[in-house]
Amino acid sequence: MSETKTVDFWFDPFCPWAWITSRWMVEVERERPVRTRWHIMSLAVLNEGKDIPEEYREKLSRAIEPVRVLAAAADKYGEEVLGTLYTELGTRFHNGGRRKQPQTWTETIAEALTAAGLAPELVAAMESEEFDDAIRASHNKGIELVGEEVGTPIIAVDGVAFFGPVVSPIPRGEDAARLWDGILLVAGTDGFFELKRSRTRDAIFD
Repeated sequence: MSETKTVDFWFDPFCPWAWITSRWMVEVERERPVRTRWHIMSLAVLNEGKDIPEEYREKLSRAIEPVRVLAAAADKYGEEVLGTLYTELGTRFHNGGRRKQPQTWTETIAEALTAAGLAPELVAAMESEEFDDAIRASHNKGIELVGEEVGTPIIAVDGVAFFGPVVSPIPRGEDAARLWDGILLVAGTDGFFELKRSRTRDAIFD
């Protein structure tokens, strides 16, 4: 039997593309001897001081709120709860379309906490800066592995790290496993840095 690989995965729950990649990673866990450790990062932190469109900056001004709740949950229960809470939150945010309704985020995040078996009162962390240092520390740990010119998610495995993959729709079954095998091959190639093409479809969550 092959030895189980531990994969470190940094995500911001606000990002639909990171959500798709995370669901692909769940598929990979079913097909290959892989175990994912989940870590938070923040698009708000990533884009501090950068020249970005004002509309996007406005969105990011609130994007840190669900990350704060994840950080609060990790502080109370340990990072082991992040994967379950991310699943509950992402299902509501992305599959349920509620990410685009920030006026309902308090209710949505409280629902996700309850469904994950965690204290719903942690939703209060949305409005608190108490865990911002912890967010920044986790974020920086991921960024240090890949450099500044990336986004979310970041994956680290076998001593190498990379941004992505950015893919839509979610690869399933053996297709997910084949993509994983290919990514391990290219990421493990000395001197390999980038492979990219323009996106031609929106994020598909089915």
